[in-house]
Amino acid sequence: MQNSRKEKARPKAWVAWSSGKDSAWALHNVWREHGFDVVGLFTTVNRTHSRVAMHAVRESLLEIQAAATGLPLVKVPIPSPCSNEVYEQAMEAAMARAREEGVRHIIFGDLFLEDIRAYREKQLAKCGMIPVFPLWLRDTRLLAERMIAGGLSAILTCVDPRRLDRSFAGRRFDHELLAALPREVDPCGENGEFHTFASAGPMFRPAIPVTVGEIVEREGFIFADLLPQTAAERSV
Repeated sequence: MQNSRKEKARPKAWVAWSSGKDSAWALHNVWREHGFDVVGLFTTVNRTHSRVAMHAVRESLLEIQAAATGLPLVKVPIPSPCSNEVYEQAMEAAMARAREEGVRHIIFGDLFLEDIRAYREKQLAKCGMIPVFPLWLRDTRLLAERMIAGGLSAILTCVDPRRLDRSFAGRRFDHELLAALPREVDPCGENGEFHTFASAGPMFRPAIPVTVGEIVEREGFIFADLLPQTAAERSV
């Protein structure tokens, strides 16, 4: 006999997926709390260079990462450089697709920047969408330590040398890195000091083995190029 007390359907949501630790941990939190039915990830991709915007992760590696979550990936292509007008048009098109698929909530990994949150709320309201911030106002030192203790593995792919020494590019996000960060640098890099690529954790099956390739400076930022690690390389 069919149960008359059916569980209320959870609202569908997409995760704003940067490829970094914060969006990965936001996904983990939402899955753990069972408040939303996450049905996809969406990522802005620099169509000129085929890389994740700002994080500079290769598009091919983004695809491997998304597959490890088991979720569909929605790419939002943007040019480089990209004006704010063009960016907003691309996002509006993505949100129109979300609505067509029954999605009304977008999950973000933002931590404490009020202006960024206000911008997201304003823009999504225009599209009839609702932003969700599961990590909002968490103590970032405790949050970083909890991520690491929870099995999340990440690598710094982008460093702003005006805020953090360039030698941090390509380093693992771990307890040693947290101890080495200058006092004025946020432990999660929320002020733009650094960006990451998440390669392992409870949100990934399997983990994504990567190796650090060339480290270069472009447009005032230091980027570490990550490459998928082959089975032969892992056995060495």
